[in-house]
Amino acid sequence: MGPAIRADNLFKVVGPNGDGKTMTAPKRVESWSLIACMPPPTKYRRGVSSFKDAFASDSPSGPLFENAPACYIFADMAAKGAQGYDESKIKTLSSLEHIRLRTGMYIGRLGDGSNPDDGIYVLLKEVIDNSVDEFIMGAGDRIVVRLEGTLEAGRPEAAGAKAAGAKTEGGALVSVRDYGRGIPLGKVVEAVSVINTGAKYNDDVFQFSVGLNGVGTKAVNALSSAFRVVAYREGRQFEARFEKGVLKYRRETEARKEPNGTLVEFTPDREIFGDYAYNPEFVEKRMWNYAYLNSGLTLAFNGADFASKNGLHDLLYAEVGDATLYDIGYWRGDKIEFAFTHTNDYGEEYFSFVNGQWTSDGGSHLSAFREGFLKAVNDFYKAQYKGEDIREGIAAAVSVKLKNPVFESQTKNKLGNTDIKPWILQEVKSGVDDFLRKNPQAARRLQEKIAANERLRTELNVVKKEAKEAARKIELRIPKLKDCKFHLGDPKGEASTIFLTEGLSAAGSMVSSRDVYTQAIFSLRGKPENMFGRGRSAIYKNEELYNMMMALGIETDLEGLRYGRIVVATDADYDGFHIRNLLLTFFLTFFEELVVQGRVHILETPLFRVRTKKDTRYCYSAKERDAAVAALGAASEVTRFKGLGEISPSEFGRFIGEDMRLVRVDVQTLKAVPEILEFYMGKNTPDRREFIMQNLIGDL
Repeated sequence: MGPAIRADNLFKVVGPNGDGKTMTAPKRVESWSLIACMPPPTKYRRGVSSFKDAFASDSPSGPLFENAPACYIFADMAAKGAQGYDESKIKTLSSLEHIRLRTGMYIGRLGDGSNPDDGIYVLLKEVIDNSVDEFIMGAGDRIVVRLEGTLEAGRPEAAGAKAAGAKTEGGALVSVRDYGRGIPLGKVVEAVSVINTGAKYNDDVFQFSVGLNGVGTKAVNALSSAFRVVAYREGRQFEARFEKGVLKYRRETEARKEPNGTLVEFTPDREIFGDYAYNPEFVEKRMWNYAYLNSGLTLAFNGADFASKNGLHDLLYAEVGDATLYDIGYWRGDKIEFAFTHTNDYGEEYFSFVNGQWTSDGGSHLSAFREGFLKAVNDFYKAQYKGEDIREGIAAAVSVKLKNPVFESQTKNKLGNTDIKPWILQEVKSGVDDFLRKNPQAARRLQEKIAANERLRTELNVVKKEAKEAARKIELRIPKLKDCKFHLGDPKGEASTIFLTEGLSAAGSMVSSRDVYTQAIFSLRGKPENMFGRGRSAIYKNEELYNMMMALGIETDLEGLRYGRIVVATDADYDGFHIRNLLLTFFLTFFEELVVQGRVHILETPLFRVRTKKDTRYCYSAKERDAAVAALGAASEVTRFKGLGEISPSEFGRFIGEDMRLVRVDVQTLKAVPEILEFYMGKNTPDRREFIMQNLIGDL
């Protein structure tokens, strides 16, 4: 289909009103084409057999019709082309303009700060990454990070000097001060504003760095309403200030009392990010990750210090605590560091990093680690154990340093280097073998765990067979699954989503309004069984949970996962909240990795609809409802949605479309999960009854 024809390019000719007389069509003007006539002619001039042939007549007076149409509509095709697409429509953007226009290409999602992957945290990460790179190169062992509400004119900056009149229209002020070598004074402006400018292309200056594309700090500059950088070197300083990437001030002066390093201050632009707020818990977790990955580095965040002596050993202990089957194994080489242990949890849990960057989706380095661990264990015990028996219950952290890391995007969630497998595999084998030989008690516990996993797998195979035979008798396809076209591994697979809905009524609205290419629906039949404290075999004895597991494709391991996102969609009432908790208990008990990887989300749907004859607003809280009523007037109609099935398909489409509101399920540490599940989903203890009584709320 070609470009739409603009209304101002149309020309209408009105003919006789059905008087049956022969009429002459107006002469054709060159570049004008007949696109419609109303009503269509029923009788043509002699020798003409179709509307197209009649129009194509080259008669000087134009084509003739009998029983002529009441009107003709022509379009000036030349005018359409000239106004729709010519040289004036070609634009050349500066690199910073492109960053502001296509923000997602550089920092991923925008968000409002409620998700740890939101853009405002990516901005902070890009700046801290540069400071950590200085530490890696042996320059500076302390980084000071501060978060404040607003940036005020003349406010003293982090290093003690006065800010030279920096201004902003509001938002959070982020300040990062390192004590590295400092940006060379003559290149400060270019280093923070000109893409593909930096020293990280030079291996003599930076050997193992994440920010090798020369984009990170420039993106922070372009996406900040106020950005300030001060470089300190050998008793002098150079300061530059920007607004939305545009240079506003630059000056070089003396700074005799300031140690070498760099100070960066920025305020994320509300025009880009809207109303946002930093969550200190998310920032603190990032600080700990930096500390674990860089032993000897101290990060100060709002007055608290974050430091680690034992690197990934400390990270893994912080995640799993004392619930390990044997002491944590640890190995550090020149380019790789890893720690590992086993717990009684189901599945595999990994924390993988490249040059300090958390790769939430793993990649080639994690695959090489898993294979190396398998070979090391089999070689040590001189056995042929299966991979699932060795790795079931494993918790591990692995970090590698690469000169030329290849990531899938600017957000760097997955490593793609294929040439690193041999040396990672070999070093993992050496490290695991060394640990097992030096720790015979740990080696004995690991072998016992493998044997227990073998027995469990054998028992599960019997139950699996029975469950699959029962499912085969019911239906060849998975019941209550409305699948989508694309899945993980397909070109659009990362955007694929499966909604776990409550009942057929909610599923009905969603099925009618979903995107059939990327959105699947699995309908639950009421409340699923509470799986807290149950064994994995219980899944195969529960038809509904078994079907859900098969729909997700995770029966064997997470590599079979079929969808990029798993979204729990339940009613906004007590039953809906209970179902939500039961599903989260299922995932946290048997498939904890899905939650850690950020795959599980909660769908937010509006609680209220406020409308008049001219306007309709959907509200997600009582506060939004009251604001909408105040804006639209007291006479507006207010509807309370108590169930997803009450929302019509035409309305539901907007709630699962581009503006879909999702809350990612996250856990601060793995060791806290059992305690939380015990409290909320275990036996009804007096403590829980007291908690419920103190937190009872009424309907909105």
